[in-house]
Amino acid sequence: QLQVVESGGGLVQPGGSLRLSCAASGFTLDYYAIGWFRQAPGKEREGVSCISSRGSTNYADSVKGRFTISRDNAKNTVYLQMNSLKPEDTGVYYCAARGSYYYTCPGEYDYWGQGTQVTVSS
Repeated sequence: QLQVVESGGGLVQPGGSLRLSCAASGFTLDYYAIGWFRQAPGKEREGVSCISSRGSTNYADSVKGRFTISRDNAKNTVYLQMNSLKPEDTGVYYCAARGSYYYTCPGEYDYWGQGTQVTVSS
């Protein structure tokens, strides 16, 4: 079936780094915009970063300068490199895919992953 799967989450100390992966199966990501979202306990899900099929990017103000989104179409994977992690970055991180040639951060997505837990704590 068509799906995206997140991986790479875990427990890390403040100031540490993690790289999350969003891999697609059943379709190719070349023509898809990809968004990363996160949800902390008791909080609404929020957008973290987005990347268009052409490589244009967008970041939430809270992660600018610390997170980097990128895509490797040959591996059918989108990455979220997270550096200088803070406790407030803790949450379940989701990736989502939307078929688009234009949008960096579409209002709706076709496919959602199951999420991967990121915990930043000393």
